[in-house]
Amino acid sequence: MSVVAILMPKPKADFFKEHILPTIICIGAAFAIGQSSWWRHLESNNALDPATQLRTHCQPPPDQRVVTVGIDLDSVNFYGRWPWNRRVHAQFMYALSFGNPAVMAWDILFTEKSNQQADALLQAGAGELHQKVVFAAQTSDEDPNYGQKPDNPNWHEAPKPELDPPLQHVEGDLQKLPNSKFALWPIPGLQEVGRTAFVDTPADSDGVRRHVPMLQCVNGKVYPSLSLQTLIIYWNLKPDHVRVVIGDAIYLASPTVKRRIPIDDRGCYFINYRFGIKGANWLGYFLTNDVYTKQYLSDPQPPPISNRPDIAGKILLIGLVAEGLADFGPTPLSSVTPLVLVHANVLNNILQEDYAKQSPIWPILLGAFGFGVIGLVFFPKRRLYQQGLYAIGLPVAYLGLATFLWIRFSLWIPMLWPVLSFGVLQIFMIVRQLVREQRAKQQIKGMFGTYLSPTLVNRMIESGQSPQLGGHKEDVTAYFSDIQSFSTFSEIIPPDQLVDLMNEYLTACTDILQEEFGTLDKYIGDAIVTIFGAPLSLPDHALRACVASQRIQLKLGELREKWRSEGSKWPEIVWKMRTRIGLNSGETIVGNIGSRTRFNYTMMGDNVNLAARMESGARSWGVYTMCSGATKAACEAADNARVIFRPLGRIVVKGRNTPVAIYEIVCLKENVTEQVLECIRIFSEGLGKFYARDWTAAHALFSQSLPREPNQPGMTPGVMSNPSLVYLDMVNHYQAKPPPESWDGTHVMMEK
Repeated sequence: MSVVAILMPKPKADFFKEHILPTIICIGAAFAIGQSSWWRHLESNNALDPATQLRTHCQPPPDQRVVTVGIDLDSVNFYGRWPWNRRVHAQFMYALSFGNPAVMAWDILFTEKSNQQADALLQAGAGELHQKVVFAAQTSDEDPNYGQKPDNPNWHEAPKPELDPPLQHVEGDLQKLPNSKFALWPIPGLQEVGRTAFVDTPADSDGVRRHVPMLQCVNGKVYPSLSLQTLIIYWNLKPDHVRVVIGDAIYLASPTVKRRIPIDDRGCYFINYRFGIKGANWLGYFLTNDVYTKQYLSDPQPPPISNRPDIAGKILLIGLVAEGLADFGPTPLSSVTPLVLVHANVLNNILQEDYAKQSPIWPILLGAFGFGVIGLVFFPKRRLYQQGLYAIGLPVAYLGLATFLWIRFSLWIPMLWPVLSFGVLQIFMIVRQLVREQRAKQQIKGMFGTYLSPTLVNRMIESGQSPQLGGHKEDVTAYFSDIQSFSTFSEIIPPDQLVDLMNEYLTACTDILQEEFGTLDKYIGDAIVTIFGAPLSLPDHALRACVASQRIQLKLGELREKWRSEGSKWPEIVWKMRTRIGLNSGETIVGNIGSRTRFNYTMMGDNVNLAARMESGARSWGVYTMCSGATKAACEAADNARVIFRPLGRIVVKGRNTPVAIYEIVCLKENVTEQVLECIRIFSEGLGKFYARDWTAAHALFSQSLPREPNQPGMTPGVMSNPSLVYLDMVNHYQAKPPPESWDGTHVMMEK
């Protein structure tokens, strides 16, 4: 069976037009909007960035192999205004060389010549690190040497290939990489003692740095970024160990290390930000330099570990972190972030292989389509709270899932355009439902605006009088019936199938009621209200009502078997359908009741209310047909052998003070069995013991009648209890907590 046939037994073209096509249009429009640059900025600023900030509070600490050495306010206060004399940096490298770091990477430019002595000291300090230092370079839009003296340029050429070769194995279109004719290179002396790398961190189109170039193309040659060059030195990689596939990844492969660093077709890496200025492994420039320098100046030997930061084998990343200095910019973590943290996060990602991933688009589209169709098919027919739960709960659940995937797995799925598509679908569903309801109201007014009960029309024709307001008292039997647990039916069975089921059930019941001369008052959903004894007077109205009730119960048994034989057409609950019937007899007001423009032939009064209580109260006593003592007496007055009754006790219904004897209508005489008669006899004896407060004897008798009950829970379809079980529970209760001395066996009903 196809999904379409299950969801909606309409022609496929109608299903496509009503559900598939609107879903495709709404999702397609939202997806198209989601691909625009302004929407991507909206997504990043209002979804990705807040989720990134959120996860900084619930993630593991950064990789301990990366230590960020910050030039902070303490350093500026100690050494003076920035920029400092290069002697400070030379001394810093001399001192920290004792700590034996794996790499020292500078996110600070040394591209201009200083005084010759200071530059020589800086070169000598870097020389102590034995080629384990990376100096920063930066691209330039203009020739830095323009206007300089040819014999003494202030800016410098690229490092010689034999000293610092560019990347050799690059596959793809170099024109897509960041390209520049010019660059600011480190001074020549530093090129001889260290490696060069580019520190460019251009912002995305919205001004926030979420991607960083891992490669720079200068004059047709490809150079690594600061983080990539640092890792090449850290892992002691040779040129053949590095392969670049533009639009795919940078592959680092040596006998000891294998990494795949994903990049886009611009050579940029999507940064998986894990920490900001509060979460990094920080060392203050002044503090670090001071500890090592004091030892170095007094005795050129490594100071004891207890007196110095442990930097052995670690990557030192040096940059500006003091506010007011130039190297700051917006990132997802903050509008003012030291840009050295961009490189620190990239290093942390690659070392831990903690890469941000973006979900492919097709699962999102399929999921949005599936939930969209489900919403259009099912939820317009549901209750308001169910529609609201779906309309609000699904987007909240989706946003929660997306945030969880980003926090836990660094998997980013778009948040906003799927929610937009769902919102548009909800608006479409509401508007369509309002239009249909208005059309349905107009149609109903056209079809039923002049509707009158057929019985009333016939009487009006016979009398020659127009219907008028008013009524009179009549001795009748009021009949109420209701399907057990009907709300479950309406939740499980689709509306069109439920209509078919109810039409079949109501037709069978109405036919029997009319055969017994009952007058149909009204249908209230699955409930039936019928009058026996009016407008046509019936001396045996109670007998006819009792007989009709049992014929209907027998007919319902036949329908249950029929529905079971139809297999998967109906769920199991239909095979177990049960109806409860309540009867009461007495004087009632009957007549044309309503407004001056719309009225119907109906009944009202206390005895009608009591009949309704018989139907609703039957559940409490574990029976399916219950009547008052008045109905039993009137029935037996007409024929004392046709209907089998069982006494159930005395009750005071809500809204009344007078006790009422109640009875179960067990069956018709022609259908009774010896087992049922024996059950009634034992049960009646137990009821007598119950009234006499002989709890032990009552318990024994009800225990004997229990296995003889015609309706057994778990065995008889749809049965949940029976009178023996009900009274056993009551006996157990009174054994534990006896009633007061004034108790006469009457049960007070607390519910209608």
